Amino acid sequence: MARCVALSVVALALTIPSGAARGAKGFGFRLIGSGLTNAVYVTSPPRDASTLYVVEQQGLIVEVRGGRDVGTFLDIRDRVDFDGERGLLSMAFSPRYATNGLVYVDYTGADGVIHVVEMRVANGVGDPSTSRELLTVAHPWPNHNGGQLQFDRAGFLWVGLGDGGTDPSAGPVSLGDPHDNAQNPSSRLGKLLRLDPSQPGATWQTVAMGLRNPWRFSFDRKTGDLWIGDVGAATYEEVDFRPAAQAAHLADFGWSRFEGTLVYNRKVALPRGRPVVRPLWEYSHDDNVSCAIVGGYVYRGSLAPAARGRYVFGDYCSGRIYTLRRVHGRVVVTRSTARYPSLTSFGEDANGELYAVTSTGDLYQLR
Repeated sequence: MARCVALSVVALALTIPSGAARGAKGFGFRLIGSGLTNAVYVTSPPRDASTLYVVEQQGLIVEVRGGRDVGTFLDIRDRVDFDGERGLLSMAFSPRYATNGLVYVDYTGADGVIHVVEMRVANGVGDPSTSRELLTVAHPWPNHNGGQLQFDRAGFLWVGLGDGGTDPSAGPVSLGDPHDNAQNPSSRLGKLLRLDPSQPGATWQTVAMGLRNPWRFSFDRKTGDLWIGDVGAATYEEVDFRPAAQAAHLADFGWSRFEGTLVYNRKVALPRGRPVVRPLWEYSHDDNVSCAIVGGYVYRGSLAPAARGRYVFGDYCSGRIYTLRRVHGRVVVTRSTARYPSLTSFGEDANGELYAVTSTGDLYQLR
């Protein structure tokens, strides 16, 4: 049954600081829809920006067109454990979707195991009966699941996995990756992995380690650069960056030796022989409202020219949205004056236009 997604014309503006690009007129996120349920991601197929596909954490993907939910694209609620941070967490269309009809989803199953699954689309909807399991990873606790799926320009599918989570009964000690998964090359937890799903017999390659919970990461559609929002523990949130030429070469982002640039656990030694990447930028929890970074995208659309080339990201608890630019070797960050409660994710459509969703069911577009 189609649900009405109400339209709004309320624009929520970002503050443009002094020294911003000459002629910039400002930009902001506009509420274009509401009435979704537990929305955690939004995207569109390649070369088709007419329909948005919104991932709902309980196990649904719905189609939104013209401000209206026009139907269910995929229903795998019977496979998904929707509990806290668990659930259906993201999706990705094959770069060749128009010809092969393949789509990919990341979810946690009833056993808490992380699943990355390929399936075919028939008659315009995802067909769970065609599922091909690409990855399963046992996950000991219900949080830090990661969950992002992204294709790079070479056609590799990337997935982010958290460090295994925390045992709520263990207290603060469990915040620091007590099993050292992120620094263990033999564990897939706390990593970014990539695979070419079009190649028979292909295996997953570890391309980044030392991550706590890379809830959202993305590739700049113009340059291919990799951007990661890695959720911190108790003090810092961080933005990580790898240029396109280095993105597929193994690097260590430092967790749990470091949280941001702060030494978090001196007992953890970073193995030699691989580069350690420090955050491009970090922010603290000193405002008592920030708690978890929501990684975003470098904006390459046309609706908000003043935002073009900026990395747009946010924070789940504060609801604030930030933009980051690199100017003559300096990092310049702007913070929104507006807040977007329960911000969960950003997403791009086929034209590079940028959207944001919240767990309370709102859908925004950058204008």
